[in-house]
Amino acid sequence: MKSKAPLLLMEQMIMLLVFALAAALCLQAFVKSDASSRWIQNRDTAVNLVQNVAEVARSRGGDMGNALTETAEELGYHYQQGLLWQDFDENWASAGNGGEGFRLEAQGVPSDVPGLNVLKICVFTLSADEPETDILFEIETAWQMEGGNG
Repeated sequence: MKSKAPLLLMEQMIMLLVFALAAALCLQAFVKSDASSRWIQNRDTAVNLVQNVAEVARSRGGDMGNALTETAEELGYHYQQGLLWQDFDENWASAGNGGEGFRLEAQGVPSDVPGLNVLKICVFTLSADEPETDILFEIETAWQMEGGNG
């Protein structure tokens, strides 16, 4: 009578292989969900920052330069030559210029309507390794100057 030990060993090895494949798939799904969760959290933070800049700039009213200057002063951001910006590190703490993390930029957009100020606000990723940026959130907001002349 032949021993059934080799058959049992083969069955155990196949079961172990199936279990390892299932574990690898579960681990891959966990890693992807973690990355997705991080991206959503970053996008939500970007939305809050953009909304804050839009509300402060619109509350200042007046011309675009004055609104951006006062917004930069109130929020502690940088403003130079028509561009408001602020860099953030990967934890959304204010950071110096450049490096890894995120950048918020706000700039006036030309409008055909007299007295209408249009502001484009964008938050994107900063990476030394990748020259292309990933836009997390972008919005345009507008306000009418009193008297309709700009």
